[in-house]
Amino acid sequence: MASTKTGAYKPTESEPYMGKRQLKYFREKLLAWKEEILLGNRETIAGMQENVAPIPDLVDRASSEADRALELRTRDRQRKLINKIEAALRRIETGEYGYCEETGEPIGIKRLEARPTATLSLEAQERHERKERTVRDD
Repeated sequence: MASTKTGAYKPTESEPYMGKRQLKYFREKLLAWKEEILLGNRETIAGMQENVAPIPDLVDRASSEADRALELRTRDRQRKLINKIEAALRRIETGEYGYCEETGEPIGIKRLEARPTATLSLEAQERHERKERTVRDD
């Protein structure tokens, strides 16, 4: 993830939770992350457009196609991540950012630093994952 333009500022637990400074910090962090992903996507597209010449050797062609498929899967995951980033930015605008969508409790600065798109508190996320495992094991 790219560094933010907020300089040396890092949110702490001792300041007002999701105050203007923290919201600005996370907004800039999310925007920088989104821009980094979009730049990578543009580079991938440019690279794929440059390498369109047919490859006569079957092994080389298969390897090239496997590389392209992997790159496209990676970009699809990043497209989904951009959607999560945009949803987080919308939550900042509506005042919902930083609060668990299940319990309404604060998600916590440390968790948001690690995963700025988080929508669940750590406890709610763990419950969700336990429930998923139970359903999968059935």
